Amino acid sequence: MVYTVSETAKLLNVAPSTLRYYDKEGLLPFVERSSGGTRIFTEENFQWLYIIDCLKKTGLSIKDIKRFIDMVMKGDDTIPQRLELLQKQRDIVRAQAAELQKTLDILDYKCWYYETAEKYGSTSVPRNMDEKDVPNELRETRVYLNTVHKV
Repeated sequence: MVYTVSETAKLLNVAPSTLRYYDKEGLLPFVERSSGGTRIFTEENFQWLYIIDCLKKTGLSIKDIKRFIDMVMKGDDTIPQRLELLQKQRDIVRAQAAELQKTLDILDYKCWYYETAEKYGSTSVPRNMDEKDVPNELRETRVYLNTVHKV
């Protein structure tokens, strides 16, 4: 089955202009055109588009995504370079995920803190609560906040 730019964009939940931009920047060398010059996307192209989207979400620049695609198009001689690029991005995403987890832990703690304060009518209750009365999964964050930030 073949898809137009609009159909592909709708399936990927992106603007058609995004796909046109990707093409203009050289990210879609695999996309064929009809005799009238219209871009024709196939189901096989979707894996490429998902990879482009994934790399973009990791913070990789359009220039570096193009470099990756160019390496793929060159063939197996570029496998080590492609692997290195992906490993670096994976490390970046892992670091971002760890930071997000820290943020989520703080939000979880603060939600518990205010839920407890609301239940007892005062923030002094969770603030002065004995460590053993704080839920296990929140203790480490409480200690972190109390020793580092005094929140």
